[in-house]
Amino acid sequence: MQSGMMWRLVSCAVFVFLGWQLGSVRAGAAGAAEPEDQVQIQVLFRPEECSRKSKKGDLINAHYDGFLEKDGSQFYCSRSDKQGHPQWFVLGVGQVIRGLDVGMMDMCAGEKRKVTVPAALAFGQTGKGPVPPNATVVFEVEVLSVSRGPRSMEAFGQMDLDQDKSLTKGEVKEYLKLEYEKGGKPRDEPFYEKILADIFWKSDKDQDGQISAKEYNIYERDEL
Repeated sequence: MQSGMMWRLVSCAVFVFLGWQLGSVRAGAAGAAEPEDQVQIQVLFRPEECSRKSKKGDLINAHYDGFLEKDGSQFYCSRSDKQGHPQWFVLGVGQVIRGLDVGMMDMCAGEKRKVTVPAALAFGQTGKGPVPPNATVVFEVEVLSVSRGPRSMEAFGQMDLDQDKSLTKGEVKEYLKLEYEKGGKPRDEPFYEKILADIFWKSDKDQDGQISAKEYNIYERDEL
């Protein structure tokens, strides 16, 4: 972590990074401002060249460290959890807490941000693990890559090579490989297998080894 960052790196605690359903409690007395407007974004570094900025539905690969705003104590570090691999997720669909879905929009590959998230868009009135109730949290985020995510129906058509209205792991894997190679960042096999396992765990509701068009299109419309 560079010295210019606001928070110093301390020993990292293992912490399960929860989705929207555990952190989307809305502030009943937050005033007139929308909860999303309460997310504070500070750009720590932005590369001069940026061919693509993150948007809803994009596949993001990133490192992030989580701190409590109150005392600066660290409760999560992606560089030590899960063998230190950067985390991947689809932006804007609730795979991370709502505050990060908001705070990581329009980011470039290589960009670093400090994102301050109110409790209503983080872990709510109950908290979770080392995060106490009603806690404002701060994340230092470094985005490593931004690529088109496999969630639009246009992408479904591109992946569905045999046009049978369902996706196999082989079809999804081929699509992901093409997207990463297009961006000049091919990955090894374990990287793709990890992504596939998580995509099918979340999307293959009937566990038949394939993702139907209905299972795939979580938005139930043609565009994101």
